[in-house]
Amino acid sequence: MGAWLIGVALQLQRSQLGSLTQDGAIALCVLGLAAVVAVWPRPWPTVPRRVLCCLAWGLAGWTVANAHAHWRLSQALPSALEARDIQLTGVVATLPQLGPLGLRFVLEVDEGSLAGLQRAARDEAPTLQRSAPQRLALSWSNGSQWPGARAAPAVPNVRAGERWQFTVRLRQPHGLFNPHGFDRELTLFEQGVRATGTVREGQRLQSDAGYRLQGWRQRVRDGIEAAVPDVHTAGVLTALAVGDQGAIETDDWGLFRVTGVSHLMSISGLHVTMFAWLAARCLGWLWRRSPRAMQWCAAPSVARWGGLLAALAYAAFSGWGVPAQRTVWMLAVVTLVGSGGRRWPWPWVLLAAAVVVTALDPWALLQPGFWLSFMAVALLMMSSEPAGSSALNEAPPAAGQGVVPAVRGAARSVAQAVADGARTQWIATWGLAPLSLVFFKQVSMVGLVANLVAIPCVTLLITPLALLGVVWSEFWLWGAWCVQQLKHFLALLATWPVAVWTVPAAPWWAQCSGLLAGALWMMRLPWAMRALSVPLVLPLLWPATSAPAWGEFEVLAVDVGQGTAVGVQTAHHWLLFDAGPRYTSDSDAGQRVLLPLMQSLGHRRIDRLMISHRDSDHIGGAATLLQGLPVGSFWSSVEPLHPVHQVAQVLGVPVQRCEAGQSWQWDGVRFDVLHPLPQDYALPLRPNAMSCVLRVGTSRASVLLTGDIEKSQEAALVARQGAALASTVLIVPHHGSRTSSTPDFLARVQPEVAVVQAGYRNRFGHPVATVMQRYERRGVVVHTTPQCGAWRWRSTEPARQARCERDAGRRYWHWRPEAEIIDEAALERVERQGGPDEHPHAPPH
Repeated sequence: MGAWLIGVALQLQRSQLGSLTQDGAIALCVLGLAAVVAVWPRPWPTVPRRVLCCLAWGLAGWTVANAHAHWRLSQALPSALEARDIQLTGVVATLPQLGPLGLRFVLEVDEGSLAGLQRAARDEAPTLQRSAPQRLALSWSNGSQWPGARAAPAVPNVRAGERWQFTVRLRQPHGLFNPHGFDRELTLFEQGVRATGTVREGQRLQSDAGYRLQGWRQRVRDGIEAAVPDVHTAGVLTALAVGDQGAIETDDWGLFRVTGVSHLMSISGLHVTMFAWLAARCLGWLWRRSPRAMQWCAAPSVARWGGLLAALAYAAFSGWGVPAQRTVWMLAVVTLVGSGGRRWPWPWVLLAAAVVVTALDPWALLQPGFWLSFMAVALLMMSSEPAGSSALNEAPPAAGQGVVPAVRGAARSVAQAVADGARTQWIATWGLAPLSLVFFKQVSMVGLVANLVAIPCVTLLITPLALLGVVWSEFWLWGAWCVQQLKHFLALLATWPVAVWTVPAAPWWAQCSGLLAGALWMMRLPWAMRALSVPLVLPLLWPATSAPAWGEFEVLAVDVGQGTAVGVQTAHHWLLFDAGPRYTSDSDAGQRVLLPLMQSLGHRRIDRLMISHRDSDHIGGAATLLQGLPVGSFWSSVEPLHPVHQVAQVLGVPVQRCEAGQSWQWDGVRFDVLHPLPQDYALPLRPNAMSCVLRVGTSRASVLLTGDIEKSQEAALVARQGAALASTVLIVPHHGSRTSSTPDFLARVQPEVAVVQAGYRNRFGHPVATVMQRYERRGVVVHTTPQCGAWRWRSTEPARQARCERDAGRRYWHWRPEAEIIDEAALERVERQGGPDEHPHAPPH
């Protein structure tokens, strides 16, 4: 069974799939050979037979995962249908999420509507033979760019389980692609969402009888929001009752992550397992009360299967999320094994559960929750007390021994339960710490204390109250009070020094060494062998990070969507040029992209944060960065009264205005500010015209960072700098707008490579086709972040051989470029039809 998991893991490493016929033929040939060997009457040696058996299991896992992948890819949205108005009919299949910019929800498209999509695809491109997607992730904007949180939306009240007719604009799933970043495209692929889009208009038709459960979940969420006035507290109760994680506010998620209790605030394996255990205990107790029922079927069997059915019902009511699904399949395997009358070793039980889970969802192997769940159970099994060696097996006091012995026995039972709970939490916290460092690059140092209180509080108190509130809403008020007290306790823990230990991303060998260390430490082995875990875990706790040599530098053009953020690293310094866009009123590139990226790369300080100008797609994440990391100095062309300046001053960060003529050297690398001129600050210029322009380089290589300068500023730079503008790499001005990248400017810069930072199918049409043609005529290699992801180049290597993260880490579920550049005529048609279909800085959703 372990070979099955290896086969699935190998299939998940494929960058692209072969044809279904070829993949199927190879698998059938090898599996047929293994079957012939297995039934051949002549005796075979044990070793070859086991090798062929493992090969058969591995090929079976590979084949099943491959079949899942082919089926899921067949539902891709044809590129011919992107950015077109399409009419769809379907059912709202999930609870709509109300955000600052509007609603988000998943739509299950009707088959009749799918047929219409297929006809449209055939009319547009007759060679397309793919089916249209059945699940769509849609957003419906409320028409306001920066509304306050929880503002009343200008869109109709969309509710789960309702049937609607929408006019939408769709696009293929596309997410940001940065080193060690979140893989949004994998998440959508695993969920079966094969297109995203925006609603232009919609009409409610009716409620769908097949989605009554979703309608019930909707009514429960509405009831909690009506009964609990505090939005933050209501969000936690909603998440625990119906699995709506989007109801939890952003700052609450931050508190839960710091204290290590995030796993409790969603319908996780712990909640489903606890619910199944309680249901089994209650059902078994009731069943034993009836002699006739006991004669019909044994109580342990009834309790076991009743607990599984209860877990299935609870997981379905909570939204049937992927973690809940995995837990149900695990419980089903354990129930089947127990019902078979055989006692399997616990590693075999875990392997069987893993096989079932990956057979239904191969991509679970890439999810942290899968490994955390299985490793937690494995660690508890490995570290369990030998049978018969502890007070766990002590018999309760016999009847008639008196009240005092009975009280003492009850006290011992309570004390033993508390000790067992503390021991279990100790094992889970420190045994899983290496796995947390591998997946999340951090571990909560207060997580042990926080979970000792939070696990019983959430599992045994808050979650039952959230569910009982369905019967009587007064329970929700009691649950809200418990949530508030728990949050006060967690907030106190979060103020402790070094509440979170963060590490850079470690190489694969250091990750394996750290995981082995965690297993050794928790096994029941002699302490001399456990001591080996200390040197094994050190490479994971303090991984080595690579930095350029003295006199060299590295450039990282971050994929932030429609915005700019470029990091420049020298031997001992880090400069960040621009901070990306602000996505919503409570989310920006600093929080979602740049801080996690810098943590994974090992940058604990920004020596200089330079913001080119005040546009939100350049300054959006600046305040978050100033508050999240030590910043040596803050340079910009932004007016002194801007809120970001005030944040810097409050934090004591030195503020400097960027002016042409400023220069400095770090580790043998020269930095020169080329624009704006000092006198420009006295003129009423547009923000783009005030963009800071920075040239970084050595005698062998250089990069020119341009912000959003336009034709006039380019002409002025050509006049002042002349041949001194020459640079190996050019960060394309103004995201490839038609107002920049003039021929004279390109003739002076003479770049070998140009990098465009823009959003996928953004409303501005960046980069514009005519501008890209100018670069192509000069033989310049152009990389766009939607196609390339983050672009990474070290000055010691040729610029044309720089690394595109999307190419280096591509897997078959990732978006592939077909015709990314939007021509100007198409852009004009879109504008005539009603303007942009989404906010220019909207994050991927």
